[in-house]
Amino acid sequence: HKNYIISLANLCRWLAEQAEALGVEIFPGFPANEILYNDDGSVKGVATQDMGIDKDGNKKDSFEPGINLLGKVTVFAEGCRGHLGKQLIKKFELDKGKDPQQYGIGFKEIWEIDEKNHEEGLVMHTAGWPLDNNTYGGSFMYHAENKQVFLGYVIGLDYKNPHLSPFEEFQRFKTHPEVRNVFEGGRRVSYGARALNEGGFQSVPKLTFPGGCLVGCTAGFLNVPKIKGTHTAMKSGMTAAEAIFDSLETMQPGHEPASYADKLQKSWLWAELYKVRNIRPGFARGLWLGLAYAAIDTYMLFGRAPWTLRHHADHLALRKAHEMPKIDYPKPDGVISFDRNSSVFLSGTNHEENQPAHLTLKDNSVPITHNLALYDSPEQRYCPAGVYEIVRNDDGSEPKLQINAQNCVHCKTCDIKDPTQNIVWVSPEGGGGPNYPNM
Repeated sequence: HKNYIISLANLCRWLAEQAEALGVEIFPGFPANEILYNDDGSVKGVATQDMGIDKDGNKKDSFEPGINLLGKVTVFAEGCRGHLGKQLIKKFELDKGKDPQQYGIGFKEIWEIDEKNHEEGLVMHTAGWPLDNNTYGGSFMYHAENKQVFLGYVIGLDYKNPHLSPFEEFQRFKTHPEVRNVFEGGRRVSYGARALNEGGFQSVPKLTFPGGCLVGCTAGFLNVPKIKGTHTAMKSGMTAAEAIFDSLETMQPGHEPASYADKLQKSWLWAELYKVRNIRPGFARGLWLGLAYAAIDTYMLFGRAPWTLRHHADHLALRKAHEMPKIDYPKPDGVISFDRNSSVFLSGTNHEENQPAHLTLKDNSVPITHNLALYDSPEQRYCPAGVYEIVRNDDGSEPKLQINAQNCVHCKTCDIKDPTQNIVWVSPEGGGGPNYPNM
């Protein structure tokens, strides 16, 4: 109650206009590709990516070199599992003494539905189905204006069964009568997928380091029970700005804005995350125990339990393929449920084909000798865009992993869930990826 249902993409465009009117320079389409360091090891800034490089690393006719963006303090706001934030956390040991970050894969579709099924302002959340009771997940449905409905489903990436396909679970969710009835006669207009932080309070890393700080979902500020992190991301960014401004006249290059963490710990954001810290790990023993614990923690203990439940890394959760049951997913009907290819088409995803791969492997042998052999290649299923395929030739030669990088919707799931952390996501050429007009 007393909230609004809006498009975050449209809000961001409006905010960009306000920022530019204040003199802020915004460079869309130029990804921060590399962290730059001072001689003393502090962060000096970032370098944008060279443009016009072919897949073999050669300069094309369209080559444009990247530029260095330097500052006394650099604020990293890359969202969930940012590839530069990941490097900073490792280099400065920002996660020392913290629980591993946990993640979910979130799917979202926008539908235009029949007027008789539309109830502007209606919000619905569900938990569980069609997942089994040992897998964390649930949905949201928002009835927005203009007969549009925003539908989403989130699945915890600590799931154990390598045969599970998060995309297929989302499509199956829509076949439930209470959901199908809303969308029959409607039209799907957009699709997207993105990983989101689920570690919460106990997984928040040290927020500052020489020359910079982390804000938003790069730091993991999502309120997991509410599946909301925009308000906390904005608050962290505002708090970081205040802390930096306080020292602006006296700071030297490589300044560590330590007061940012102090200010944040005194804010409502810190109190909000602390209060719900035990909800997500409470589901580690299953849906029903999780729901029971959540009720006790919220309505009896008011988030003030004298204990804090712990997290474990998602990529270590998978069990061997032969230990877990296979899942028979129904074929999409093209009316309510759909396949990956038609979904990726709706995301507006596009990458220049002749560019260096942005989905890289530390060891090219691992996908076959380890992932296929032990887990039946789970990357074929956890990717929501059909990027990863095991290809077998008719001549009976050895199978190989084919990476269809042009399909990538930049969700970061592969970078998170790969059992040996062999897949590393790096920034593609600027402007590539999904195009979400109203998501």
